[in-house]
Amino acid sequence: MRVYGSPSGMGGRAPRHLDATASAAARLDADPLRAKPLEKTKGWNVTTGFAHAELIAVLAAVTGDEPRVMTVDAGKALPSGPFESSHRSLQVGLRDWIESQTGHPVGFLEQLYTFADSDRDPGSVTGARRISISYLGLVREQAAPGAGQPEWHGWHEYFPWEDRREGDPAGLAQILQGLRGWAESDPDRDQRIDFAFGQNGLPWNEDLVLQRYELMFEAGLIPEAGAPEAPAFGRPMQGDHRRILATGIARLRAKIKYRPVAFEIMPDSFTLLQLQRTVEALVGLRLHKPNFRRQVDQQELIEETGETTTEARGRPAMLFRYRRAVVEARALSGTRLPIKV
Repeated sequence: MRVYGSPSGMGGRAPRHLDATASAAARLDADPLRAKPLEKTKGWNVTTGFAHAELIAVLAAVTGDEPRVMTVDAGKALPSGPFESSHRSLQVGLRDWIESQTGHPVGFLEQLYTFADSDRDPGSVTGARRISISYLGLVREQAAPGAGQPEWHGWHEYFPWEDRREGDPAGLAQILQGLRGWAESDPDRDQRIDFAFGQNGLPWNEDLVLQRYELMFEAGLIPEAGAPEAPAFGRPMQGDHRRILATGIARLRAKIKYRPVAFEIMPDSFTLLQLQRTVEALVGLRLHKPNFRRQVDQQELIEETGETTTEARGRPAMLFRYRRAVVEARALSGTRLPIKV
């Protein structure tokens, strides 16, 4: 699915990124603290004596119109564990850790990135380096009876500035104030802030979740960088787990622009309003309702079940289901879902 649309909600065209932002984008890409994908781990010896390989899962769901993530240690960490010689593959190893720590079933699972930054490794020891191999999983939220203090938590507990469905978040002004103070010693930083946070005439790009987090880390504004906790800067996690969660959110927001992955977390039958609210929860933006429905219909992603349900106001609503066979048979170039302003 494509979540970009024209700011006016007409025509569904993707907004153009201004040419003036190109240099800012290049600086963000060149940021040494920004997570970069290393080589894929297939065929790579992750059990080398020079590194400790940790498998980490970002399990995402949407419940009650809110994006959620599975955590362990009472919300302080993501499900994780070491890759051991008994594991047949990385995915098998990760699924084993998820099952033992959370007891939650996992369906869709794909690799995110491999992190091996020596200066961001909270558990490094002399002569060793931690390699974090992260995965993104999409599930439907269920109770988690595992042994690792599993709990579901909202994304926006950790990234309150990413929810723009009702406009600018309450703490955004405090974040920008802190970043502008940090930028006083280097004028080029102002352009990076404008690009990442959609300031001074630049558009908000929902995909830049990781870049926004990394700017705050570099500026020393968040607890993971040594700052005291403050509500505007979100709830911290152990080690680099919040950084990995940011990577997972960014991947999912980008992926729904070209693949209908939102249906991985939808119930078997749903209303069009439920589908729209789910997509809005994932991207953190409101979508233009008439264009959303027209464009989903044009892409033939769903079909009627022949049943209806009663919504809050008592009006019957048609139930739909995902046309999996149809969508798998064709390569989607992108379903554009126009943003509401």
